[in-house]
Amino acid sequence: MQTILITGANRGIGLAMTEAAVARGDRVIATARKPGEAEKLNALASLTGKIEIEPLDVGSEASCAALANRLEGRGIDLLVANAGQLNAYGKIDDPAHTEDAWRDVLMVNVFGPFATVRALLPMIERGAEKKIAIVSSIMASTEQAPGGAYAYRASKAAATNLARNLAADFAEKGIAVGAYHPGWVRTDMGGSSADIDVAESAAGLLKRFDALTMSTTGVFEDYQGVPIPY
Repeated sequence: MQTILITGANRGIGLAMTEAAVARGDRVIATARKPGEAEKLNALASLTGKIEIEPLDVGSEASCAALANRLEGRGIDLLVANAGQLNAYGKIDDPAHTEDAWRDVLMVNVFGPFATVRALLPMIERGAEKKIAIVSSIMASTEQAPGGAYAYRASKAAATNLARNLAADFAEKGIAVGAYHPGWVRTDMGGSSADIDVAESAAGLLKRFDALTMSTTGVFEDYQGVPIPY
């Protein structure tokens, strides 16, 4: 049985990963910005008794530090930096590409994983598995760049770069780090015409996290284990 901390666990892929993890016997620390409004997550926690819900705004250093204080002395086997934000799909003339939109996406998608990892590093070091998984996207790939969605693509490219550098820095600590594309998933973000549902994505991601070792640290792959050109 592992202890897994999943950010952005109140909906979409994060909620599905939480459900799949507890179904196989893991304990999950599930975070959400507003736990009181996370009805499905709270219902799942009541039903299973294996989920601890914690408030966390990954874009806030103070919120990450507060979570670390609450978890002080505990071990985390796997940290899944899943919380993400997408504000605009359009090209250069899309009015949704505002200064605030860029700031929000970069803070959540790039600073968020960094701040979460930095705050919770002592707990990860106490864990038996010592793993960090950053949920990225194929949209991070510079070799597959069709244009548009500039802030999201840039943020996920940066998040993947972050994962690669954390893998290098944490090698001496025995902490394995990977970046993962969850697939094109039918969620509020992915839309109703996407390829797969959240259950398939979550199951595949958990298998990839299980396969992450020090020999594969720094990997960038999809939920089926297919390497993604970066």
